Amino acid sequence: MGPGKAAAIGAGVVGVVAVAATPVALAGVGFTSAGIAAGSYAASMMSAAAVANGGAVAAGSTVAVLQAAGAAGLSGAATAAVAGVGAAAGAAAGWVASFFTKKI
Repeated sequence: MGPGKAAAIGAGVVGVVAVAATPVALAGVGFTSAGIAAGSYAASMMSAAAVANGGAVAAGSTVAVLQAAGAAGLSGAATAAVAGVGAAAGAAAGWVASFFTKKI
C-alpha cells in the first residue's frame, strides 16, 4: 500500500473517531444530557458567560450550542462538520508522515 492510500484510509479512520469521540468529550467536560454538571468545566464556562451577559447565557452562544449538542447529540450537519475536520486532520497527518518516509 502506497503512502497516498494509507493517508486516505487514515483520514477516514480519524473522521470516524472524531464523530464517535465528540459526545464523549462533551460529557467529559460537563455538557450532559441531564444538563450542565455541577463543578465541571462546562459550569465554569456557563458562569463566565452569564456574568459577561448580565446574568443570562445568550441563545446561540458557545455554551448554549455545546449544551444543546451534549443534551440532544449532534445534528446531521454538525456530524458532517466534525467528520470533515477530523478527516482533514487525519489527511494532513498522513501527508506529513508520507513526506518524511519518502526515499531520497
